Amino acid sequence: MVFINSDGKFNENTYLIDAELYRMKGNLAIYIIENENMRVMIDTPSDLMVRKFVKKIKEFGLYPIHKIILTHSHFDHVQGVGKLKKLMQETKIEVLASERAIDNLKNPDKLNKEFGYNVNPIDNVTPLKEGDIIDVNGLKLEIMNFFGHTQDSIAILDRKNKNLFVGDAIIDRFDPETAIPEFVPPDFVESEILKTFEKLRSLKNELNSVCLAHFGVWKDDDFFGTLNKMEAFHFDTKESILKWYNENPSLKYITLKYHEKFTPDSKVHTKDNIRGLELLIEWLIEGLKATGDIK
Repeated sequence: MVFINSDGKFNENTYLIDAELYRMKGNLAIYIIENENMRVMIDTPSDLMVRKFVKKIKEFGLYPIHKIILTHSHFDHVQGVGKLKKLMQETKIEVLASERAIDNLKNPDKLNKEFGYNVNPIDNVTPLKEGDIIDVNGLKLEIMNFFGHTQDSIAILDRKNKNLFVGDAIIDRFDPETAIPEFVPPDFVESEILKTFEKLRSLKNELNSVCLAHFGVWKDDDFFGTLNKMEAFHFDTKESILKWYNENPSLKYITLKYHEKFTPDSKVHTKDNIRGLELLIEWLIEGLKATGDIK
């Protein structure tokens, strides 16, 4: 098994830093690509964790950050932009995101209401489209549209290191025993995520690792295992949640059923500490309501 989930450097140019979403380790991975003294960060920590995060990157010699690429506009990936800029005033951080994310970032009220979290407006974002190249002092990062989970999700391809950063676009695998699908509200589109799965499979021979925001780096056999798992897992979890909802719409009932079938050996969401899984299942149910699968 090659699953990397601890702070540190994992290929010639890239570090994983645990941003400890909800103050819990292993919930949100931030990636920093460094080449020739230039540093690009993928996504941000929450406001609450920014200061601790900055302390960490200073310890790794990764301060300051020059560019931040946002994989999509959900709160848990963008909330820290403003505070990071304030704490790194000695450098002018460029923020980049999909051209489709610009409006959500400028006008976050809809998503703030959806998730119950506060994200301040983010202005002056450089728009990205499929095929754009970000030059990190000679290391080329290629932008790919990975829609489905959201309609502004992007992946960042590092061909040199045979690595792909996907944010939340394909699956969450917090550990080998804890996986969650990506059909969350408000704008999940199943036909688009199926295209994303196919796009990722088409890259299979060019990659040996995938970086998930939730959580960690899956390499070699575990990378291929993730590719083989994502589509069947999407449909299995969707059909199961629909079945359980029709049996009993209670969130507690559905969460316990999910745990029993999909995550019985999870070290992250145990039966005795299931509140975090409940929150995730609630979002999945709302996602299926938004698509009309749950009437």
